[in-house]
Amino acid sequence: MKTFNFNLDEDIIENHQIKVLLMDDQAMVYEGIKRMLADEDDIDLHYCSDPSEAISTASTLQPTIILQDLVLPDIDGMTLVRFYRGNDTTKDIPIIVLSSKEDPTTKRDAFQCGANDYLVKLPDKIELIARIRSHAKHHLLQLERNAAFFALREMQKQLEKTNSELKRLSSLDGLTGIANRRVFDETLAKEWKQAVKHETTLSLILIDIDFFKPYNDTYGHQQGDDCLVSVAHALSDASHHPSDLVARYGGEEFVIIAPNTNSDGAAGLAAKLCTAIRNLKIEHTASKVEKIITISLGVTSLSPTANDDIIDLVKLADEALYKAKDSGRNQYIVHKNS
Repeated sequence: MKTFNFNLDEDIIENHQIKVLLMDDQAMVYEGIKRMLADEDDIDLHYCSDPSEAISTASTLQPTIILQDLVLPDIDGMTLVRFYRGNDTTKDIPIIVLSSKEDPTTKRDAFQCGANDYLVKLPDKIELIARIRSHAKHHLLQLERNAAFFALREMQKQLEKTNSELKRLSSLDGLTGIANRRVFDETLAKEWKQAVKHETTLSLILIDIDFFKPYNDTYGHQQGDDCLVSVAHALSDASHHPSDLVARYGGEEFVIIAPNTNSDGAAGLAAKLCTAIRNLKIEHTASKVEKIITISLGVTSLSPTANDDIIDLVKLADEALYKAKDSGRNQYIVHKNS
C-alpha cells in the first residue's frame, strides 16, 4: 500500500531534482546563472532564449521554477508571465522574474501578472540559490499534497464503488441472483406503508415449485440448482411492471410483490407466471402433475389501512398457496376477501 509523507518541509529538496528553466535572450545571463548553480547537484538548469518557444518548452519540461527575464525582443516578459498563468500545464509553477532594475512599479506589475518573486540580474549567488530552494520546496510540497489528495479521492471513489457493489451483492440471493429474503421483507414493509398512505392496493404472490424434492432426488442437487436459477429468471422476465419485486422466499419458494395491482391484475400475472414456467419445458419425470417443472401460486390483494397488519397479507397468500397445492398443484388460487 502506498503511504504518503506529509512532514516534507525538512527533506523535500533532498528527495527531488529541482528543474530550473531560464527564459532569457542573453546568452551571457545564462552563462552567469549556470556558473552560480554549477555546484548544486540537485538543481538542473535548462535554457530557452526564444520567447516564442517559452510556453511550449515550459509545458513539456514541467520545471520546478521558471526564471523569466522581463525585457525580451518581440514580446515582453510580463506578457509571458500572464501566458504561464493562463496555461493549465504551467499555471502553478513558481516564477521568479529577472529585471535589470530595482523599480517598485515594475515589481508591482510583475506580482500583479502572477510572478512569485523578483530579482535584479545578475543576482547574488547565495540569494539566487536560497530563493530557488525556497520556492521549489513550497511548490514540490504542494505537488505532493495534490498527489496525496488525488490518491485519497481515488481511494474514496473506489471505496464507495466497493461498498455499493457489496450492498448490491448483499441484496441478492447467492444462487439465483434475484432479490433475497431480506430485501423482500424491507420492500414489503415499504410498499405496505405506501399503500396505507395513498390508499392503493398491494398484491402478493407466493410461488412454490411443484414436487421439487423428488426433482432433486431424481436429477441431483446441481441440476436442482440449475432449475431454481431458470425458474427465478423466468419469473423475473414475466413480471408486469418495473415496480414489481421478484424474490427468493426460501428453498424452492419465490414471492412477488406487486404494488398498485388489484386482484384481477394479480390473477393475470399469476396466470402469466404459470405459463412462463411451463414454457421452460424442464423435464420432471417424478412430478405427479406433468412431466415438466410446474408451479403452484397463492395470490392475495389488499387495500390496507392503519388498522391492518402486514402479516395478514403474507398469511392470506400462504393460505391461497396451500389451497392451490391441495387442489392438485400446477395452478394459482386467488384469496377472496370475505
